[in-house]
Amino acid sequence: MSLINKSKVKEISELQISEEFLEKLEKEVEDLIKKAEKRAKENSRRTLLGRDL
Repeated sequence: MSLINKSKVKEISELQISEEFLEKLEKEVEDLIKKAEKRAKENSRRTLLGRDL
């Protein structure tokens, strides 16, 4: 499952978007979610909140 929609990224960038960039962006987003999930669990919550980022 892809978290990043290439056409949506293109909508906010004036530059060309490489596949490599999208792969790295996908990894960064996955890492952010995992870190936020860890923080929420450490605080005994089952919901991710903005402050978890």
